[in-house]
Amino acid sequence: MSIPTFLQSEKGAKVSLGLDLQGGLHMLLGVQTEEAIKSKMKSIASSIKFFAQSGDIIIDDFRLDEELLSFTLLDKDEEKKIDEMLKTVSGLQVNKELLHYTLSLSDKEKQVIREYALSQAVETIRNRLDQFGLSEPNVAKQGNDKILVELPGIKTADDEQRARELIAKAAHLQLMAVDEKRKDRTTTMSPTEAAQYGDVILPDARGDNIRHILKEIPILDGSMLTDAKVSFSEMHQPVINFTLNSEGAKIFGDFTASNIGNRLAIVLDNKVYSDPVIRERIGGGSGQISGGFSVKEAHDVAIALRSGALLAPVTLLEKRSIGPSLGADSIKASLIALISGFVLVSAFMLVYYRLAGVVANIALIVNLFLLIAIMALFGATLTLPGMAGIVLTIGMAVDANVIINERIRELLRQGMPMAQAIEHGYENAMSAILDSNITSIITSVLLYVYGTGPIKGFAISTAIGISVSMLTAILGTHGIYQFFMPRIEKSKNLSLWFGMKRSH
Repeated sequence: MSIPTFLQSEKGAKVSLGLDLQGGLHMLLGVQTEEAIKSKMKSIASSIKFFAQSGDIIIDDFRLDEELLSFTLLDKDEEKKIDEMLKTVSGLQVNKELLHYTLSLSDKEKQVIREYALSQAVETIRNRLDQFGLSEPNVAKQGNDKILVELPGIKTADDEQRARELIAKAAHLQLMAVDEKRKDRTTTMSPTEAAQYGDVILPDARGDNIRHILKEIPILDGSMLTDAKVSFSEMHQPVINFTLNSEGAKIFGDFTASNIGNRLAIVLDNKVYSDPVIRERIGGGSGQISGGFSVKEAHDVAIALRSGALLAPVTLLEKRSIGPSLGADSIKASLIALISGFVLVSAFMLVYYRLAGVVANIALIVNLFLLIAIMALFGATLTLPGMAGIVLTIGMAVDANVIINERIRELLRQGMPMAQAIEHGYENAMSAILDSNITSIITSVLLYVYGTGPIKGFAISTAIGISVSMLTAILGTHGIYQFFMPRIEKSKNLSLWFGMKRSH
């Protein structure tokens, strides 16, 4: 498993190189968290409207103005129902004058939404890039409204453009009712005039010259979506089939049942992809998006929909393409450090412990190959700090052998036979080896859990290296001693085997 990595062959699992070693794309994104607050108010408006319709509660003058939602209840007998429903909405401030309601979010709730929008953007972008096929992308928060994205291996302009579009795509799916009364005035009506009727004018995906007038409050949105997959239509064009959860399926079914003959627009990122006429009630909670996608575009849109819509739009603030020359220099310097450390440690063990040092060096070589093989097996990414972790592991890997050899030498000085001294030496050294290595592994795990990017790379290589060193030092070297035990007992040459003389 380690040979493809060392030889950099095309076949076989290899350790991927991080951004600092192979180059790639570095981006700093800004998150427009205020838009998440507006989206939250839209979602609340949709919930209130569905609650009123399903309970036959009549409301009038239903308006959403940025972060302010207002409506008038016509029947006082329904006041208690509406009040109880509004109490279930977290952080909602209700201002009521008779039967006229004005709703807004508290400052505390707005801050919670901003923080969640940033965290959700990080997770969503990371999920999209994982499904896109990039190995170990680094996505991390920067301050209160920024995200750092590092994409190793992005070298061509096409890959860069596709990755940027996938990251920035809001993937905000909405099912919105067409305003049948005013659809003939779409070309002449201004957005301001449409807003007076509770409508919004959106462009068609085929071109901005085609416009649609829709009810501003969506029937449902992508938060109720559970899956999205690419398939092909009867005309062999790529389309996206989506599935809704149980709540979305019920809303979708009820709306289509009561709006037969009207149009329902499928809106993605504020562009209308289709507005089919509802012929019958649509059950099952599924739908289809078609819009002249290419196969790649449909695949990327499906990824974005599956990974979830961004609650807040992101903008590119900074972009740097990092060339591989830095990586080549870094790899060269790290290899020099790695080889130098290996040679010096091996030389020390050989001079000080003689043949026992040879056994330790064999374990060290096996440890290095196993470390690379395990990282390749799990698809780990090697960064510059990760290479530092490997160099550190070389020094730590012989630590267990030093403890074992010293325990054996102590017993030999006490006059114990060589076979017994070796067995008891391993037994006596076990507790010290386990204690020191387990605490180091715990530290590495914590670094991986709470660290980001390069720190994770260091933690991975160190944790794997320590784990493997325990295997090679305790089981591997012990097996070698047991194999050569008859020869060791026969020679009784303490200087040759352990670099010492028996004291008298």
